[in-house]
Amino acid sequence: MREEYLLAALRMGAGADPVPEGVSAAARAVFGLRVPGGVPAAPVDVAVPPGARSADGTAQSCVRRFSADGLVIDVETAVSGGRMEVAGQVSPAPGPDARIEVRTPHIGKVRVPSGSGHFAVAGLPPGWVSVVCHRPGHAPVFTRWIHVRS
Repeated sequence: MREEYLLAALRMGAGADPVPEGVSAAARAVFGLRVPGGVPAAPVDVAVPPGARSADGTAQSCVRRFSADGLVIDVETAVSGGRMEVAGQVSPAPGPDARIEVRTPHIGKVRVPSGSGHFAVAGLPPGWVSVVCHRPGHAPVFTRWIHVRS
């Protein structure tokens, strides 16, 4: 059994066994989701607010926090009617010429944050989502991909 895997790996390495087209297509699609020159925001622990409860009565926070380049990005996700809603806040407020991009692998929606840095997007398909903060004169700051189930 091990020999079969070794031989298959050697054939692929030698170019005798091409990479399946589906794998190549997926790799190209993922490459297209990168943020050139962007700064990845690291996850930060968020304390669960007192009294916050999920549907089954256990404490649960729907807010995820990320931080990089002097910014904190809070992202809250929910699914309603089969569609994903994303709301959040960038702190400190990124300024009047900033824009927030809420991305899924298939759709991206851009919002201008409020004066206090709040943003919201509704009607997205459930699944993977990432948020990018674009500020003039700064590299874009992006969150890791969050998986939201319906």
